[in-house]
Parts: sequence; C-alpha cells; structure tokens
Amino acid sequence: MSDRDDILITPDDLAAALEAAHSGGRPVRMLDVRWRLDRPDGRPQYSAGHLPGAVYVDLDTQLARKGEPREGRHPLPPVEQLEADARPWGIDDGDLVVVYDDLGNMSAARAWWLLRHGGFEGVRMLDGGLRAWIASGRALETGDVHVLPGTVSLEYGSLPVVSMEEAGAIPEHGVLLDARAPERYRGETKPVDPRAGHIPGARNTPTSGNIDAAGRFLAVDDLKARFREAGVTGDGQVATYCGSGVTAAHNTAALMLAGFSAALYPGSWSQWSQHADRPAETGAAQGT
Repeated sequence: MSDRDDILITPDDLAAALEAAHSGGRPVRMLDVRWRLDRPDGRPQYSAGHLPGAVYVDLDTQLARKGEPREGRHPLPPVEQLEADARPWGIDDGDLVVVYDDLGNMSAARAWWLLRHGGFEGVRMLDGGLRAWIASGRALETGDVHVLPGTVSLEYGSLPVVSMEEAGAIPEHGVLLDARAPERYRGETKPVDPRAGHIPGARNTPTSGNIDAAGRFLAVDDLKARFREAGVTGDGQVATYCGSGVTAAHNTAALMLAGFSAALYPGSWSQWSQHADRPAETGAAQGT
C-alpha cells in the first residue's frame, strides 16, 4: 500500500526537484525506458529527444536477462546484474530516480518495479511520461547523456513475486489478474507466444485501463473500483501477469495506488505457454 507520491511524480514536481538538486539538494537521476513489443530498441527515439540529463535504459538487456524459452521472454535479471547496470546510470543510495517512457509508463514500470524489488524506495514514474513533460512546456535535449557512475546497492525481496506453480494455484484462493489486451487474454490472437489463451481462472484487467487518455494513472477511487470489479477485495492473495512480466509491473503499481498489495508473476504467459503440461483457457472468464 502506498500513497500516490510514493509511486508517481508530476512534471512540475520533477522540475522543482531538479531545481533543488542544482542548488545542492537531493540528486535526481532520470531513466528513459522506451521499449515496446513492436519496437524494442528505443534508443533512436531517445537520441531524437529526451528529458535533459536522462540516460537510456535498454529493457531487453538491462532489465531482463537472456534465458531459455521455458523461462519466458524477459526473466528477471540477477540482482548483481541489475546493480552493475544501475551504477553506470549514476544512481547512488538516497537519490531520487525518475523513470519514464512514451507509452503511459507501461515499459518504464519494469524499471520502477525492479528497483523497488531491489530495495530502492526512491524511484518514481513520471505520471503521463514523456508526453506530460512536453505538454508542461518544458524542453527536451538530443543525443546521449554520460554520467558519473554511482554506488547504489540492491537486494531483491522488497516486493512479492510468485512462481509459475504458485500463479496457477492462486485462482483457487485469491485473484489472478491478466494485464494483456482482451483479444490476447481471450486467445483470439497470439502475436509472439506459442499458445493462445490465459491461465485458467485469471481475470482480465488490461494495462491500458489503468491510465487516462493523456497517459496518466487514474484517480485512486477509479482504480479501486476497477480492481474491485475484477474481484479484488483486499482479502486473499492477489497476483498479476502479462505477456512477459513487463506491463504486469504497471498493473502492480496501479494495484498499489488503489491500496492493494499484489505479487508479480515474472515469467507470465510467455513462460506458461512454453510448458505443454500447463492448461490454457480461452474466451472470457466465467462471470465477466
């Protein structure tokens, strides 16, 4: 459970934090995490224009590790790898770290979740992302940014995770949420995974429903109503997954904003669908 300011930061508040940092206050580090399924390399877009001082973070290589297909498309990186990558981003313990993208934080949420899971509490998502910064009338810069290495220390365990076996059992006693688009959840399309459908008993709460037309997270009451409609009451375990554990982090943040605690299933459908012994369900969930 967390207040909105513990998860998100507005462009105005970020600008104020940057001004304070320039006057000797708390240092601010910004991470540009532009990634999308159809365009995984966001560096060209980053180089063309990013928040001043932001460094580029490669989701595929720095926020995941290369694993076997049976582990899913984006297995969590070892904490030692994440720490080794986070230091060249300039992060020290105690800094304010702001992550953003151009997709309503659907990819930046992966960096937010990993750092929080690693015990780093000073990380926020820029609410509304790059678009909100531009809409606030503030400038971008082009090219690469090079920063002095930091000394951040990370240790996993601060946020809950579930394994493939645990995720499959959750619908028996709790609520399992699938954050993918409805057509992928229902099994009408399978753009990247070997099988279509969803984990039996999972409910569909597409990540796109967490944000408004401007890419900002919905108000707390609206998020709470959304998840209550999917069966989340605050009693029993709640976990969420997606295609490969990326946008499920966004669902986790939205659940936290709504006042619920939720675990992440990192392997998600990309792992589950690789195991022939794991059943797949298609169509809408019963009762929805």
